[in-house]
Amino acid sequence: MIPNTNDGSTQAPRLRRYISMFAVQSMPAYAKNTPAENVALIHEAGYEGIQFGDGDAQETIDGCLKLGMGVAQSGRISVPADADALASRLAGEGVECATIHLGWGTEDEIEGARLIEALLSASSKHRLPLYAETHRATLFQDMWRTVQFVKRFPELRFNADFSHWYTGAEMVYGGVDSKLALIAPVFARVRFMHGRISDPGCMQVCVDTSKTQAFVEDFKRMWATAFAGFLQSAVAGDYICFAPELLANDIFYGRMVPSNGGMVEECDRWQQSFVLTEIAQQCFAKAQAEQDAVPTA
Repeated sequence: MIPNTNDGSTQAPRLRRYISMFAVQSMPAYAKNTPAENVALIHEAGYEGIQFGDGDAQETIDGCLKLGMGVAQSGRISVPADADALASRLAGEGVECATIHLGWGTEDEIEGARLIEALLSASSKHRLPLYAETHRATLFQDMWRTVQFVKRFPELRFNADFSHWYTGAEMVYGGVDSKLALIAPVFARVRFMHGRISDPGCMQVCVDTSKTQAFVEDFKRMWATAFAGFLQSAVAGDYICFAPELLANDIFYGRMVPSNGGMVEECDRWQQSFVLTEIAQQCFAKAQAEQDAVPTA
């Protein structure tokens, strides 16, 4: 089984607040900063860790570690042979875990199973939690198929980026409740979460906390349920990371809107990251309270 992230402490299971370096470095206000400047900015903002990517230098990761911050990574396993090499490299960087784009979603059942077996083997061999992403253009882009693979490989653990399913599979069409029931086995296995909220037609939208938005309420349900799944089996020292990953328009995530004769980003992604983190903290507290209210034998 792929393990939870654990710091070896006696602390109760908890939520840790991370943010995506890739997202921050694409934000207009910080795009010209050096990586070291953005690490310092993230630290000063109160985040507990950073998720890096393949393009980030080891010295940037080391700078994060020197500040006492947590370090997560991300990567891609396109074919089974990629898994061991990637896990070996990431383990050598001193990271806590990595989220993985596994395959392309075009694999048949045999090819998909081989990818999963390679992921599980590499995670075990290198003692590094590798959390497969619920992401478009990967093996787990489809909800139903993901659940079928979970039945076969219950030891899988996931990074939940529910925006890919909520929009990509238009979860509200036909009723969201039946979709949430379907993916219950995935909720039970979420061990990392990317912070992004989408609506039925757009992958990344602004959250207006002054309004009740139906799609935001759906995400709150999904996040709280996933946190409850983590808490169900978590032990002392375990933690789950929540990392806002609000991406730029040049890769077709953030929307542009007219302003003063030009085009600007629809919202401030830095400030929206705080909004999403606060929502996640509320969802985690809700999951904790509900767990605490359950009588023990």
